[in-house]
Amino acid sequence: MAVRHHLIQSPPSAVWEVLSDPDRYAEWVVGTEDTRPLDGTWPEVGAALQYTVAVGPVRLRGSTVVRRLEPPNRLELEAKSGPAGTARIAIEVIPWGAATLVVVDEHPLRGPGARLHNTLFDAALQLRHRRMLRRLAEVVEGVRTTSAP
Repeated sequence: MAVRHHLIQSPPSAVWEVLSDPDRYAEWVVGTEDTRPLDGTWPEVGAALQYTVAVGPVRLRGSTVVRRLEPPNRLELEAKSGPAGTARIAIEVIPWGAATLVVVDEHPLRGPGARLHNTLFDAALQLRHRRMLRRLAEVVEGVRTTSAP
């Protein structure tokens, strides 16, 4: 299981505003582009986004479904990556003085990712989460724009 945290220098309401905006998903989720609504109203339970995942030159379609919602503190998602399987991603938003501690907890649920899950897989997730949380902080703090790499 890959758990990572990051302190964002903004209040929880600002973090939650970004997490609950489907149009900003690709700004902070690493490798995601061309995000569009699939079902429901994001981030209601059962709502889904569809997107393209870029892995080097390869482009794959994926979707993410909201499985649990406790605004403004918790958002749990199921990411569906086609042949790679699915993963549970829990995002916790914790007030930390004037800042916000964001904790991401991800683990594979189904498919090859679940069957082949090991410490090397978790290490790769840690690297992805470090970058994703840094990007989330930049979006929330107004440092990152949609055109930033």
